[in-house]
Amino acid sequence: MSRWHAVLCKPRREALAEANLRNQGFEVYLPRMVRVRRKAGRWAQVIEPLFPRYMFLNAEDTKRSLAPVRSTLGVSGLVRFCGAPALVPPGVVESLRDAVDPETGCHPYGRAPFAAGERVRFSAGPFAGLEGVFDMESGEARAIVLLELLGKTNRLTVSRDWLLVAG
Repeated sequence: MSRWHAVLCKPRREALAEANLRNQGFEVYLPRMVRVRRKAGRWAQVIEPLFPRYMFLNAEDTKRSLAPVRSTLGVSGLVRFCGAPALVPPGVVESLRDAVDPETGCHPYGRAPFAAGERVRFSAGPFAGLEGVFDMESGEARAIVLLELLGKTNRLTVSRDWLLVAG
């Protein structure tokens, strides 16, 4: 039976902590997700930790000390309750592993950059500064936006990179 513990990592150091713990012979699991995010003015898929600053460590070998975990680069420490390392409930890590996409090894992130009916503002292009309503995606890099022009609602297919959430 696996005995999983939650490890608290330093900010944005999950991958470093994962590599260092593996080098020490620990079995670790860092769940990741694929997310669409605006990066350098363009929408791009990025891989991020599913639980920022947290990963799981299997302490199946009860004779091995967990003391080196605290001093591992990238690790802040083990999650503790009343001074004792907390155990993750049985089946949680296994169900997380079963839910990953077999092609990417990551969890899919369900939300698209914009939701249908959401107000968007054009940040670039010929309609820069105007606001419209996001209708739907049109391929990987384009979107259909409803824009009020000349007293009529027009459906425009534009680059998704031109759009920001209005607010």
